[in-house]
Amino acid sequence: MSQIVSLAKEQIVNSITSAAKKAFGENELAPFSVETPSNREHGDYAANAALIWAKSLKKSPRDIAGEIVNNINFENTYIERCEIAGPGFINLFLSDKYYGDILLDIEEKGENYGRSDYGKGKRVVVEFVSANPTGPMHIGNARGGALGDCLSAVLDAAGYAVEREFYINDAGNQIEKFGLSLDLRYRELYEDNIEMPEDSYHGEDIIAHAKAFAEIHGDKYINKPESERRAALVDFALPKNIEGLKTDLKKYRIEYDTWFKESSLHQSGETKKIIELLVKSGHTYESEGALWFKATDFDCEDFVLVRANGVPTYVVPDIAYHYNKLEVRKFDRAIDILGADHHGYVPRLKAALTALNVDASRLDAVLMQMVRLVKDGEVIKASKRSGKAITLVTLLDEVPIDAARFFFNLREPNSHFDFDLDLAVSESSNNPVYYVQYAYARICSIIRNLESQGVELSRPTDEELSLLKEKEERELILYLSALTDEIIQSAKTYDSARITHYAVELATKFHKFYAVCRVKDIDKPLQNARAALCKDVATVLKNILTMLKITAPEKM
Repeated sequence: MSQIVSLAKEQIVNSITSAAKKAFGENELAPFSVETPSNREHGDYAANAALIWAKSLKKSPRDIAGEIVNNINFENTYIERCEIAGPGFINLFLSDKYYGDILLDIEEKGENYGRSDYGKGKRVVVEFVSANPTGPMHIGNARGGALGDCLSAVLDAAGYAVEREFYINDAGNQIEKFGLSLDLRYRELYEDNIEMPEDSYHGEDIIAHAKAFAEIHGDKYINKPESERRAALVDFALPKNIEGLKTDLKKYRIEYDTWFKESSLHQSGETKKIIELLVKSGHTYESEGALWFKATDFDCEDFVLVRANGVPTYVVPDIAYHYNKLEVRKFDRAIDILGADHHGYVPRLKAALTALNVDASRLDAVLMQMVRLVKDGEVIKASKRSGKAITLVTLLDEVPIDAARFFFNLREPNSHFDFDLDLAVSESSNNPVYYVQYAYARICSIIRNLESQGVELSRPTDEELSLLKEKEERELILYLSALTDEIIQSAKTYDSARITHYAVELATKFHKFYAVCRVKDIDKPLQNARAALCKDVATVLKNILTMLKITAPEKM
């Protein structure tokens, strides 16, 4: 919560506690809560102290509340008055200065308003997208990219030291299949009757790579050993695919701190070391020539680590990778953004990490559900432009990047999401990102118009800010004060949708305020105060949009 909100709550606790000591002596009293009532007309805050203390003080809650109210002192606090409600709640009402200081706090902090030290600088690595480098990114990667990048920004604002990471699967079965597919397409250029297996990669990108390779090397590799030919093709094509991933993601406004290669785990011997450590842990056994991990020791189903042919399964480098993050690079926490189909995969990782004496609670996974693209009210599976499956690139050709990033953060990750392509390009209040951007642009226009009319806007005084008494003004100010806590809650729950919802609701509250409260052609003191409120709303909207890497246009 913001410093002003935090201070007000602290003052309430101290005032009630001091009043109780005056009334009942130095009794040791249990902690009580200070909450926001659902109906703010009954008070800005409600304390349940009297109900909590009834048993220890051997008095009725209303009698206790009465004594507290008679002895309470609000001098030098943000509290104006209090009253007893219901069975003994103490309802408290905030002073004009509270509301004014919130606005001054926003003005003072500017682009840093909303940030906090909640995370205490703990190091967090967020791994997301990590698309297979053997082909283009699909629509699920588009959602994962927006979720991961925005969650990273939220964690940063909440005071964590965040690093974004892409895990490159440049080893294993998919690379073998990649090499096979490239090899067949390359041979196809010089030989007849080449058939592509059904489970190989059939994309146009594979054909393009094979042709580009042939343009450089001709048929030089046709008579080379198959393993050498495939290795050369992979060495040629894979770096191009990885660079393509980097380019596409940069277009999507995502830049990583680290691109971590799976192959580095094999080259450094970390994969082999993990197998040795798991065997040493006593949680493995052999069956039919294969090495198994006894995951039933950790309430999971046993799984194979090393096949009978001596080749490790895909899960071994994954265990090594997470061990590297938590124990080698010493991150306090690792967060993976994964598809919902990984729900059984995460417990396996945690079981293995536990066997390795790693605190598995330091690994968290955000599982995201599928995305459906909707156009003209119907679900589509192909791009209208290309006639092929929609990838991240083709999606960004069809909708603005602002809309894509905002839309993919409109729902909790674990909820299915219909991405409405028509809505994403519409310029109407029904389009949530347009609605938020329009609110920001509207405020910029209001301020420009005032200044063009020669109105001098200055830092408002306490007296001017005390004029902001309308219901819509107070609600707007209180909502502005909630940003810091909203960011912290978003970081706690790994749900950046809280921030997009906050932005939409803030825009709504601003429009309601502006419909009722004139800013132009009114008395100067009130005008200066309302203009300051408008500017603070703009500051908060811009801070949110900047956090989400979405543009904040001053004109629309």
